[in-house]
Amino acid sequence: MAPPDIPARLLRLAEALVFASPRPATWRLLTPFLPAHLSADDVFVALAARCAERGVVLVQQADGWVFRTAPDLNAELQAALGEVRKLPRVALEVLVVVAYHQPITRPEIEAARGVSLSQATMELLLETGLIRAHGRRETPGTPTLWATTPLFLEQFGLKSLRDLPGSGVIAAVSPRPRGPGSPADERAAEAEPPGLAPD
Repeated sequence: MAPPDIPARLLRLAEALVFASPRPATWRLLTPFLPAHLSADDVFVALAARCAERGVVLVQQADGWVFRTAPDLNAELQAALGEVRKLPRVALEVLVVVAYHQPITRPEIEAARGVSLSQATMELLLETGLIRAHGRRETPGTPTLWATTPLFLEQFGLKSLRDLPGSGVIAAVSPRPRGPGSPADERAAEAEPPGLAPD
């Protein structure tokens, strides 16, 4: 049976939905815009075919669709952009605290997480360019204040700090409660290779 004829505007809409959705785009996003004779799968399959020879292709992930770089370009992308670094979860937790409470001191970061903060984590975040020193707090000891950098906004696709996700998203990435022995657990986690996303 011949594939159904998909209106060009519908393909463009599906493409925009996949691009804009923070999660894999499912049939639920597209269904309200479909004529009776078409299914969301028809549209996504047609869009995948249209993108098949592009640098960014449409692929199924879980129960939805996402854009990914074409697998055959991986070698060239790695040569041009270098290997993607991944932050361990410990560093991501610290980055979340800094992003939402900046400017913030190291003791305040430790209080927010409920666990001591190793110098290795701070050095890693400084090395990646995601945080920076932001003056000193006028309190005894004049501790250094820490804040995120413009690279942090760029890395996470934000126009400004006002675009940080709301409380519902934060619950998903907020630090987990720690029990006794947490500092040792943190030191072990920091031995993992660095990166910009949890493993």
